[in-house]
Formats: sequence, C-alpha cells, structure tokens
Amino acid sequence: MTLFGSAYSGKRVLVTGHTGFKGAWLCEWLLGLGAEVTGLSLPPPTEPSLFVQLGRAKCLHHTLGDIQDSAILQKAVKEAKPDFVFHLAAQPLVRESYKRARETFSVNTMGTLNLLEALRDYAKPCAAIFITTDKCYENREWLHGYRETDALGGRDPYSASKAAAELIIASYRHSFFKDHPVKIASARAGNVIGGGDWAVDRIVPDCIRALQKNQAIPVRNRHATRPWQHVLEPLSGYLWLGASLAAPKLCQSDLSTLTGAFNFGPDRDANRTVKELVEEVLRSWPGRWVDKTDPKAPHEAGLLQLSTDKAAALLRWFPVWSFPDAVGHTVQWYRKAGAFKSAKEFQKLTRTHIAQYVSAAREQKVLWAEPSSK
Repeated sequence: MTLFGSAYSGKRVLVTGHTGFKGAWLCEWLLGLGAEVTGLSLPPPTEPSLFVQLGRAKCLHHTLGDIQDSAILQKAVKEAKPDFVFHLAAQPLVRESYKRARETFSVNTMGTLNLLEALRDYAKPCAAIFITTDKCYENREWLHGYRETDALGGRDPYSASKAAAELIIASYRHSFFKDHPVKIASARAGNVIGGGDWAVDRIVPDCIRALQKNQAIPVRNRHATRPWQHVLEPLSGYLWLGASLAAPKLCQSDLSTLTGAFNFGPDRDANRTVKELVEEVLRSWPGRWVDKTDPKAPHEAGLLQLSTDKAAALLRWFPVWSFPDAVGHTVQWYRKAGAFKSAKEFQKLTRTHIAQYVSAAREQKVLWAEPSSK
C-alpha cells in the first residue's frame, strides 16, 4: 500500500519512547510500512506492556537508554542514521508530575533539548517530529478549541514542562534549523485511548482493570471534558507530517508552513466528559462505575479542546473515527486480547485495527491514505 506517499518504505526511523503505549503502536505501524526502526527508551513503563506483548524487540534495533544523558542521544542519532525521527519519550502523567516534579521537568525539557543538540550535528536530510501534548496551552477553560498560536502555559508540572519543551523546540528551529538538512515540527494530540495502554492513573486502563475483576470503575473527575481520540488518529498525523516535511509536494504545501506546531485532535463531538467516556466503555463491556471524586486531589484541567484547522488546511489531515468508534475499537482490543498467549496473536489484532483504520480513512478520502499518493 502507498500510505503516506510510501515515504517510510525502506527508510531508517528513530523513535524515542518506543517501549511506551503510543511508541509501541507507532513502531508496529512503521514496521508494517516497511521502515527500518531504531528505538531508544527506558524499559517498558508498565506491567503488562504492549511493547512486550507485541514481541517486537527482535524486529527493530531495540536500545535502552535515558534521554537525560546527552551522550546517549548523540550516539543513537549517529548509529541510527535516521531519515525520520519521532520523539515520544517523556514523563506523560499529570498526577505523577506532582510526585516527581524535578524529574518531569528534566525528562520533558532537557531530554528534548538533548535530542535537538544531537540533530544539530546531523548533516543528513531528516524530518523530526517532536511530540508534546494538548496540555501545553495556558488553559483558560475556553469552550472553543485551542489553536497553535494560542499562549502556552501549565499550572501542573507536566503541562508546564511540555509548554517549556515547545518553547525550546521553537527556539532551536528559528536559531539553528532554518537552513539545516534536518526539518523540525512539533505535534500536540488530545487524550489518546486504545488497546494496550496499561498505565496507572489513566481512565481507560482503570476501566479495563476494574471490568476484568468485575469491580466498579473508580472515576475521580467525572465532569472533566477532554478531546478523546483513538491512538491511531494522532499517529496518522505524526506520520503524515513527517512524510510531508520530507516531501512537501505530498500535501501540496510550502515547506516553510510545515516547520511549526500542529494540533492533531478529534472532531468536536468527541469532546466528552470522563463520565460520558466511562458510560461509552460500559456499552461495549457491561459493568458499573463509582464516583471517587476527591476535593483535595491535585489540580487537573476541567475543560480542554483542540482546533485542528491548521492540520486540515496545510496537511489535509482529518480525524477518521468517531467517539463511539474510538471507544468501541479500544474495548474490543482489550476483550479479544484477554485470552492471548503469543506475540503473534497481539500482532495480528493490532495490525487488524490499523488496517480497519486505514480502510475507514480511504472511504473518507483522507489524503495520506489515498493509494494514488505520490
């Protein structure tokens, strides 16, 4: 298939954070696209772990290392010789950032800076996508979606660290990468859900763990509204942005308009409360939930939405799956995977979901999925 204009077939790709939830899905898709993948990360952060379940350590160049060590990143770039880089390695949890604030800032800012420094010394043409978050915006609890030009900020350490990372990326892009063979962009996604997420303190994994034990789902922030999206939605955006940076003619935009920040969020209808998300999960896996609201809990944003007008205009990128589709595919993955014993079973299920997503994108004539893309 000529997905993403065949940009990744036979190409070398460096993925940081490849042992995490999003990283494992991205590597699985890249391997299916014919890429030669090098992964740099800490050991899998959860048990179980999607990366381990997929059994892909032997199918890519699997390297363990801490992005806080600049020498490790210098070596990784030198040895991988990448055509593309996707930087996902991070401390990704808001509530955990209150417990490990110093480490959160170090990983999310200095880790980003270390990779930028490594790429400054890289003389080969390369497209580098730095993944941050929708929480990098100064959240004013607006009813409308945040645009890439809105103010950055962050009340909690995680959000602030990601806003700081965006400022670092923008500074390096303007200061060092204007006429450089490495082209840089950043990507901000919504609240990602999907099969194989086993993180602690995240609502969908909390749902699945409770349902597997026939227990009530603990819901701590039922009124909070988030832009929920299946993991394949932002990954298609990252991959298309990377392909377009390497060959702007794919999306028929000027390169100068692509080396910036992009939101990859769901349709407005997918901005739902946590309560609505849990109730949608229960439509596919019957059970019950219980309100565990703690008035003394650390602050988390109550309302957050993204505008994807820029991605639509410059990349012709659009979300594919509706909110019920995203939740339904997510729960289906967990229910089917519950009895699996082998990596091949996990691989087949995950590849099937990718194929279903691609098929839906083609039906909707999304540009990156068109067979005629060149």
